[in-house]
Amino acid sequence: MAPPIINATVQSAVLAATSNLLAQALSAYRNEVSLVIDWVPVFQFIFYAIISTPPNFMWQDFLESSFPAYHMSPTKAAVASAAANDEKALEEEEREGQLVEPKLNVANTLAKTVLDQTLGAFGNTYMFSLYIHSVQAAMDRPLGTPLSTPRNERRYGNVNWDTVVKTSQEEFWSIIKAGWRLWPAVSIINFAFVKSIEGRNLVGGLAGVAWGIYMSLRAAS
Repeated sequence: MAPPIINATVQSAVLAATSNLLAQALSAYRNEVSLVIDWVPVFQFIFYAIISTPPNFMWQDFLESSFPAYHMSPTKAAVASAAANDEKALEEEEREGQLVEPKLNVANTLAKTVLDQTLGAFGNTYMFSLYIHSVQAAMDRPLGTPLSTPRNERRYGNVNWDTVVKTSQEEFWSIIKAGWRLWPAVSIINFAFVKSIEGRNLVGGLAGVAWGIYMSLRAAS
């Protein structure tokens, strides 16, 4: 059985491809043209998912280990028995494993959400912008040529990195603000209700299909 980080990476790659294909279909529908799948951006998104998922997986693991979602708390029955000074009832509850139960740590959940939607979001947004603009700048095709035009080679030596960095900085806050309409809710749901990092990656990936469509359309514009 593959390690969770590998499963998460494969899931993310599949969902990234799905979101880009859906974006191309949506773009064709809006422009009232026939759909011709351009596999280049599909593989660009797949590759980015492959390189970005492992560090994001480790980031989520770090957040959970630093701010555990749940802590053990006495059950209502145990509290009632203790208040009544009923030793016999407490012993019975202990035998039945009903003395304590996991309880959501609200403070930790909020802390993780804030960190994820600031440090995590800032890093992911900036790295994606640098990646997609550098890849597009490295393509051997004239500016404005349709993405379906064949590319002969990638020329990273010809990339104007000053322009790539400037473009990434200029669009940074608009992407962050757009993301804040979706991702805080996803983070809270994940941190409050999904216990495994692998499960959280899947939930995030499913929400990311919609986000990936937005980013695909933005990257193609």
